[in-house]
Amino acid sequence: QVHLVESGGGLVQAGGSLRLSCAASGSIFRINRMGWYRQAPGKQRELVASITSGGTTNYADSVKGRFTISRDNAKKTAYLQMTSLKPDDTAVYYCNIDWERFGVKTTFGSWGQGTQVTVSS
Repeated sequence: QVHLVESGGGLVQAGGSLRLSCAASGSIFRINRMGWYRQAPGKQRELVASITSGGTTNYADSVKGRFTISRDNAKKTAYLQMTSLKPDDTAVYYCNIDWERFGVKTTFGSWGQGTQVTVSS
């Protein structure tokens, strides 16, 4: 069993900041890619940011320069620092990881339960 626990969401005014955390636990040998996605009401889930095990990052154009993804491999935790938040950033934010189990040549994917981020104007 692998569990992802997200935290750090909440209500913030436009221009404010939030930091999301995603902690993974369970029978994980190695986490490859870690990513944050979001889904606003009536819209499809979209990639916000991702980071590889080597630290290579990728961002959606809409958040470049405002959001920063990072990870702590020892803690199996990913972070999303969000600054200059806008009402359009309002969504449920989900953590996603690609991981491997010891001795198994298969990559698995897991999702967190989501954390609500609401930005008021």
